[in-house]
Amino acid sequence: MAVVTGTGSDTRNPIARLWGNKKARSVIVQIVTMAVVFGVLALLYRNVVVNLAAIGKEFSFDFLNAPSAYDITFSPFIEYNSRSTHLRAAAVGILNTLLVASCGIVLATVMGFIMGVLRLSKNWLVNRTVYCFLEFTRNVPVLLHILFIHGLVVTQLPVPKQAMNFADSFFLTNRGFFFPAPVPEAGFWIVATVFAISVVFVIAFGRWAKKVQDETGRTYPVFWISTGAIVAATAVAFLAAGMPLSWEAPALKGFNFKGGVAIKPEFIALWLALSYYTSCFIAEIVRAGILAVSYGQTEAAYAVGLRPNRTLQLIIIPQALRVIVPPLASQYLNLTKNSSLAIAIGYMDVVATIGGISLMQTGKEMETMMIVMLTYLVFSLIIAGFMNWYNKKMALVER
Repeated sequence: MAVVTGTGSDTRNPIARLWGNKKARSVIVQIVTMAVVFGVLALLYRNVVVNLAAIGKEFSFDFLNAPSAYDITFSPFIEYNSRSTHLRAAAVGILNTLLVASCGIVLATVMGFIMGVLRLSKNWLVNRTVYCFLEFTRNVPVLLHILFIHGLVVTQLPVPKQAMNFADSFFLTNRGFFFPAPVPEAGFWIVATVFAISVVFVIAFGRWAKKVQDETGRTYPVFWISTGAIVAATAVAFLAAGMPLSWEAPALKGFNFKGGVAIKPEFIALWLALSYYTSCFIAEIVRAGILAVSYGQTEAAYAVGLRPNRTLQLIIIPQALRVIVPPLASQYLNLTKNSSLAIAIGYMDVVATIGGISLMQTGKEMETMMIVMLTYLVFSLIIAGFMNWYNKKMALVER
């Protein structure tokens, strides 16, 4: 019997050997998948261009450089008028969306945490009151809340001539909330620089105090020291620089107030409605997170002499955050996307500007909707990325 001895070399062709390698096969699959995705996108783009050409339209963003020819009543960050371009109108809308989303997230978080803690109160009246408010709010569509708050602001607040006056500087009317605007003068940069340095010091001091506490158990009044450092340093710099700041107070001229800072009723209504609506969901998330912490942690804290408020601050909340943060990110995303309902009350966000009036004036449906969708996509990715980073920071680290 003849014995055949092989050399041990792989006699398969190079493609088969490459496909047999696990890492190489994974890379090939990803390359092919991306090629298919880009191929489909190219096909869709070609289909859009051909169909638009068939009806006499051209796919381009040249319209962004044309005059917008419409007014925007609320533009707190950049100057805008009817002679500005559609690109500037889009920028105003994006900034207005960012403003209401940011303010809404902050207020919703504060309200949600407060109501979540009160939801667990042993006081029956407080507990039931919060429970009823949460159940009512969560089971009514957010659009109705927006319309309801806007209706209250517009119909129940007084007209400018009968405005609610606070110290002759703050005025609340059905056309908005008016208050003095700060006007920096020469030398104000000194105050700003000292303030920035104080903030850096506070951050460094907080990290140092935490390190000392972890190593020795010694605690420092970080909040009061930080507050005192910022306030004292900034105040000294402000006085030393000759108080380089003046205020432009609003004044009633004609049928409305002029000067100062004006917060329009549309922003107030949208901000409040989105905030308290989202806070109700956050409250339930906070309640669930607190209940997820073993009651033995509370008993142990009481056993070493910690008071209930310090127990909640130092023991319960830090552990509950690991449960709270992941679903909290979803609520932030929901609030940001729900801000698109602003068009219902005339708040000029990105949907109302570039996705509304600019669309109707230019007939650029595809281009304007792409800008709107890209705006919300970028905002959502930023929020999700930040919350993922914070979630990893709060995660338990094995030693």
